[in-house]
Amino acid sequence: MKALIAAAALGLASVLGHGAAAETCGGVYTVQPGDSLSVIADKLYKNAGMWSIIHNRNIDAIGPKPSAIRVGMKLDLACVNGLPLGLAGGRALQDATPVAAQPIRIEAGNAAVRHKINLLTGDDFEPFTGKELHNGGLLTDLVNAAMTEANPERGFAIHWVDHWAAHFDPLLSNALLDVGFPWYKPNCTELPDNYRCKNLLFSDPLFETLTLMFADASRPVSFASDEDLFGKSICRPKGYDTSIFNENGRNWLREEKITLVVAATPGDCFDLVLEGGADGVVLNEFTGRDKMKEMGIADRIQVVPEPISIQSHHVVVHKSHPEAQELLAIVNDGLRGIREDGSYQKIVEDHLARVWAGF
Repeated sequence: MKALIAAAALGLASVLGHGAAAETCGGVYTVQPGDSLSVIADKLYKNAGMWSIIHNRNIDAIGPKPSAIRVGMKLDLACVNGLPLGLAGGRALQDATPVAAQPIRIEAGNAAVRHKINLLTGDDFEPFTGKELHNGGLLTDLVNAAMTEANPERGFAIHWVDHWAAHFDPLLSNALLDVGFPWYKPNCTELPDNYRCKNLLFSDPLFETLTLMFADASRPVSFASDEDLFGKSICRPKGYDTSIFNENGRNWLREEKITLVVAATPGDCFDLVLEGGADGVVLNEFTGRDKMKEMGIADRIQVVPEPISIQSHHVVVHKSHPEAQELLAIVNDGLRGIREDGSYQKIVEDHLARVWAGF
C-alpha cells in the first residue's frame, strides 16, 4: 500500500485590513418585478452567468428550479469579487478581500498520528480539494475549520491519498483511516442498494452544488421538464456517480429514457459534445466551468440553466468503524460551531471569490 501522507495543520484564511470602509459587500436583495436570477446576477455581479451562485446560496428558499423566484422574495447574496455593493446586511468590503492563495504544506506522516482522528481526502478535485489550492480547497478548508472548532482531545490529521478508488475500500472499510471527504450522498430512500447507502454514514452537509448540463451552443438544449431530455445522449466521465439519473422518481437510466455515454475524463466528454457524439455532459457547475475555461471553449458551450441535480458533499464514516457515531458527532459539532460563529460563510465566500475570478 502506498505510504500515507499526513497534511500539516491548515490555518484558517485571514483577511487583509486596509482601514475603515464606507461600503459593504454582499447582503440581502429583494426580488423586483421582471427579475430572474440571470437578471439579478447581471445587475449586481455584472455577470449574468453567476445566476448559479445566487441559486446555490438560496437553494432552500428557491428550490431546485431557478425560475421559482417571486417578487418580494429575500435573497442572500454572497460577496464575490467585491460585489454586490451597498445591500443591507452585507459586511465591510475590506473584510471580504481574499489573502494571497496559500497552498497547503504537507509533511511526511509517521506513527505519531495513529492515535489521532485521521481524515482522508485526495487531490485534483477543484475547487473542493487540491494540494495546490488555497488551504487545500474549499471543502478541505471547511473540514479543517470544523475539526479545529470541535477540538477533539486526541487531535486530528488530514491525509492525502490521490487514488480515490482506494478510499472506500480498503482505507475506510478497514478503518485504516477514520473518515473521508468529500463524497456525494445519493437519495438513499430511493436507492437503498447503492454502495454508499449500504456502507457509509454521512455527516451533515458540508456544501451543496448544482449539477448542470453543458451542451453545444450551436445545438442548445431546453430543459424545462424531464421529457425535454428523453432520447438525449448524456456524457458522464468514467467513475462519476450516475445515481443522479435514477433519483427522485426519474428512472432515466433504468427505463432507458436517456442514453448514457461514458468518457475517460470531463474534457473527453466536452469533446464528444462538440463533435456531436453526445447532446450534453453533466458535471457539477464548478468542474464544468473550470474545464470550459481550460479548454478555451466557453463561447461554444451552453450552460443549461436548470439543474439536473442538487448534490451535497459530506464527510463519511464506514458503518463498520467501531467509533462511527462518535466520529460523526465530532464532525457535526464542529460544523455547527463554524456556522454559528460566521466562519463557515467567510471561508465559502473566500473560496468562491477565487473560483469566479478564475472563470
